[in-house]
Amino acid sequence: MPVLRVVSYNIRSLRDDPDALVQVVRALRPDVLCLQEVPRFWGWWGKRRRLAAACGMTVAAGRRACGLAVLAGPRVTPVAREFHLLRRVPGLHRRGLAIAALEVEGARLVAASTHLDLVDAPRRAHTRQVLALLERAGRRHRAPMLVAGDVNQEPGGDSWALLAGRFQDGYAVAPAGEELTFSSAAPRRRIDGIFVDPRIEVTGCGVPGPPAPVELYPRATDHRPVLAELRLP
Repeated sequence: MPVLRVVSYNIRSLRDDPDALVQVVRALRPDVLCLQEVPRFWGWWGKRRRLAAACGMTVAAGRRACGLAVLAGPRVTPVAREFHLLRRVPGLHRRGLAIAALEVEGARLVAASTHLDLVDAPRRAHTRQVLALLERAGRRHRAPMLVAGDVNQEPGGDSWALLAGRFQDGYAVAPAGEELTFSSAAPRRRIDGIFVDPRIEVTGCGVPGPPAPVELYPRATDHRPVLAELRLP
């Protein structure tokens, strides 16, 4: 069964130290990188492609809207992509879901990235929409699924509970490394997660400690990365 390294990372539109960010990603060696707050203005596509190339990866899914992307490493073959705008809420940022169907060593996976709202009711409604879209993608591509991202809520909240009710909360199932993801300079909250189909075995999940370059986390962006090691069926 293939073992896959999946990273979720909010990169704050590369407003911090892009070189430190690339160093962090390369040190973590992800096969799949689910990004939030990817640049979406002023040359957004070129910035995404250059970031992917610097990390030794390719863009598997993502559009300009909503600042989401899924990158694939050399072991992984992108086979399809989808992008969905979630229901508009007047006065709030538009939210979305980037989905990539991927193959690795003959196994298939649907990997998605999202960034949920700060406001409770829209976040809850968007979480239900994300779950429905993932179910459809899983059936369409005949593959187990995962969704990673910035939930903007801690475990125990209603949106987190919806995700953990359908998928495995990676850190809760197989904690590895550290728990808290925000902020990178003074972590006090776990608001970023990787949620994994029960058909996939989670062998470890959390914020990587040494030998990862933890000293670069505050320079790279305001969130810490979450790494999950998965064994695909």
